[in-house]
Amino acid sequence: MKLQKLAGLEREKVLNELKEVQAFIKEMKELLASPARILKVIKTELEDIKKKYGDERRTKVIKGGVKILSIEDLVAEEENTLVLTSGGYIKRTNPDEYKRQKRGGVGVIDLDTKEEDFVTNFLTASTHADLLFFTDKGKVYQIKMYDIPEGKRATRGKSVLNFISLSDDEKVTSILAMPKSVPTSSGQVASTREGSLFMVTENGTAKKVSVKSFQDVRSSGIIAIKLSSGDKLISAELVEKGDDISIVTKKGQSIRFKESAIREMGRSAGGVRGIKLDKGDIVVGAHHIKPDWESGHLLVISANGYGKRTSLSEYKVQGRGGSGILTSKVTSKTGQVIASQVVTDQEEEVIAISKKSQVVRVGLKEIPALGRQTQGVRIMKLREGDSIASLICL
Repeated sequence: MKLQKLAGLEREKVLNELKEVQAFIKEMKELLASPARILKVIKTELEDIKKKYGDERRTKVIKGGVKILSIEDLVAEEENTLVLTSGGYIKRTNPDEYKRQKRGGVGVIDLDTKEEDFVTNFLTASTHADLLFFTDKGKVYQIKMYDIPEGKRATRGKSVLNFISLSDDEKVTSILAMPKSVPTSSGQVASTREGSLFMVTENGTAKKVSVKSFQDVRSSGIIAIKLSSGDKLISAELVEKGDDISIVTKKGQSIRFKESAIREMGRSAGGVRGIKLDKGDIVVGAHHIKPDWESGHLLVISANGYGKRTSLSEYKVQGRGGSGILTSKVTSKTGQVIASQVVTDQEEEVIAISKKSQVVRVGLKEIPALGRQTQGVRIMKLREGDSIASLICL
């Protein structure tokens, strides 16, 4: 009796499965016979997959053929800060490593420097920028920004000798970032390779050279300017037609003249007189001024941490080679002028660095605009025996 009942159940199960198969076959035949139903099923299934597995696209489809990748293609283009010390240590860091502070602050330690070492160059540029390293011997070397190792604010960095072949008594005095393009005064974009490079020496000699002369710089360096005995190259800047040049000395003198006052020369030329110096005076800064920068200011900072802004309109255009006019009152309280910078509405912050690697970052508007014959206000409170080494504006 039980066996008959089990056999009946098994037979009923088989019949039900057969009906299901037959129904499935019928449904599939109807589906295959209707293209509209096929597309509807595909759409439904794809929507179900999207709900279950959908996320943001992780790849980018680019129209074009496959190209050979270079090292630069693999490096993210972003702004980095470059730091070079008097002892020859170099590194690049994220600009956010330096927190903004109020004027007159003590600052933060920037580098784990050796005794008597201090920061001499500090600039911000793209990781893809070509860097031209100008030395006190009048030579220039070139490397990419991304070739410099990245480090934190308190790390020392690597020796610059790992990247450029300096002689034993040769030191980098100026670094110029060469971007792929720069905005002109008319708002258009021009290649930096079409401009001029303006150089000034410690003894006041000035020289203008076509940037095209620095397109292919050997790893062993090339001559940028022929120097007189005892002179040093201290500054190099990109200039365009119509720009003015401003030169500042450690005794507080300044001169402003047209860039056209100096013709372009070859790399091996020695240059001409840019400013006439008093005995014991030297040049500490040289800058270009665009025609539409008359609302800008000349920022100066002295050895004892005092600084100020002075309107560019207070500096009349003169002929090159003169003694200039007073730009800062130098006293025992302020110390001699250490560095200068032309600032416009584009700059918002000032970073001052001392010889003992103290760094303070303040808003540019916190520094008052004063007349040429004033001392300025305290920008940075220095520890005993310390003095300002350099500054940069961001």
